[in-house]
Amino acid sequence: MSGNIIEIDDDAFDSEVIKSNIPVMVDFWAPWCGPCRAIAPTIEALEKSYAGKVKFVKVNVDENPQSPSKYAIQAIPTLIFFKNGQVVEQITGMVAKSKLEEAIDALL
Repeated sequence: MSGNIIEIDDDAFDSEVIKSNIPVMVDFWAPWCGPCRAIAPTIEALEKSYAGKVKFVKVNVDENPQSPSKYAIQAIPTLIFFKNGQVVEQITGMVAKSKLEEAIDALL
């Protein structure tokens, strides 16, 4: 992981995501997930583009079962976009960078 993408656990979810004063993109992933690894460079590029405007966090679904359960994550990667503690958008699977940019731009 590079840049300012933060790896969080269930205990930090509220403080890092729900109470964040800027929009947050949460990447629900697992190390064994091929599509999760494939989309990682795109997320890293987005983090650089939106640095300071959007917080990027990752939640390992194997190590943190509470957050994925709370948001009914059934497949990974799943990206959930939060603004003011509320879910604004949810995207599952490999998608084009432009689709992620649209979702992020809608948060701002």
